[in-house]
Amino acid sequence: MELCLDAPTGASAHICCVGIGWFPKTPGGLDRYVYELAHHLAAGRDRVELCALDLPEAEPNSAVELINLAAAASPLALRLLSIRRSFLHKRAVKPDAINLHFALYNLPLLDILPEDVPITFTFHGPWALESQQEKASKLSVLLKYCLERRVYRSCDRFIVLSKAFGNILNQKYRVDESKIHVIPGGVDLARFQPNLSRQQARAQLNWPQDRIILFTPRRLVQRMGLDKLLTAIAQIKPRIPDVWLAIAGLGPQQSALKQQATELGLNDQVRFLGFLPDDQLPLAYQAADLSVMPSQNLEGFGLTLLESLACGTPVLCTPVGGMPEVLAPFSPDLITSSHQTAAIAERLEELLTGQVQMPSRTACREYTCLHFDWHKIAQQVRQVLLA
Repeated sequence: MELCLDAPTGASAHICCVGIGWFPKTPGGLDRYVYELAHHLAAGRDRVELCALDLPEAEPNSAVELINLAAAASPLALRLLSIRRSFLHKRAVKPDAINLHFALYNLPLLDILPEDVPITFTFHGPWALESQQEKASKLSVLLKYCLERRVYRSCDRFIVLSKAFGNILNQKYRVDESKIHVIPGGVDLARFQPNLSRQQARAQLNWPQDRIILFTPRRLVQRMGLDKLLTAIAQIKPRIPDVWLAIAGLGPQQSALKQQATELGLNDQVRFLGFLPDDQLPLAYQAADLSVMPSQNLEGFGLTLLESLACGTPVLCTPVGGMPEVLAPFSPDLITSSHQTAAIAERLEELLTGQVQMPSRTACREYTCLHFDWHKIAQQVRQVLLA
């Protein structure tokens, strides 16, 4: 695997990115990544097309060309057929590079992509393995794995956001290491910044001013580890009674997690926010004393880490996937000793009581600006796409 560091030089290029959805409408790590990448590439000298589902006709004041491929609500077979037809019909000029992001929606395009244009797949996660963790049927997992393998065989090179996911791509999907380039995710430093005091951010969100606040934005599924975080909160509650956890997100585990919080006697310690509008996300990071990522497996990178740090708020994570690759060079104390409940509770208590010192707001911001500025990350990606 190759770690890309240097920004490229050269003439302008025509780059086609094929994603899933429209980030402002369908928030999520993959959609946010593709949206940010396309816009930062277009902010330079390149012509950038973004092809995805449910795109608007145009985006005001944006240099990105939007190509709507299909309606996300349509039946799968019709959706895939529409993706193929739309891609053929609306793309008149051959690009210099193609960047794919989701195997299912890339499958209908494989035989119509130009043979002499380099194809780079950005691997955001093992779709089949994630489905397995969420208790999908064996047949469903097998079909997804075969589909992924079929798409990957047609790609010239790969970008992963962490060495951890590079290893999965190599070991589980048998992609040669020489084709894998490790480039971390980026963060929009203008959007995520510490421009309010903690008290001001809490006032805007109507959050308590006199509590120790933890924040976690997570999809409510088993592998995110929120059940273990709730148990950890219950364990430290006798010694830190004013701790208050805000959980943002939706998912199939919502009812079970709410019931668990009630059974643990945490109704005064936990608030389930549900869907948090994107414009409130920077406020939530700034309002918190500490963000928490208690993931249990298959966490390839964790863009949440960057968003929190960019807002000046330290973030605690488990030693899972690519997350330690982000935090270890900055503050190893922000990584728990294991992904188990006891380790999460122990480090939370140490940080919240001052036994272990948390990095300052300034240090969090400076670290993010130095290593994860989207302007720099986009140029590293560009270098691989056009290689």
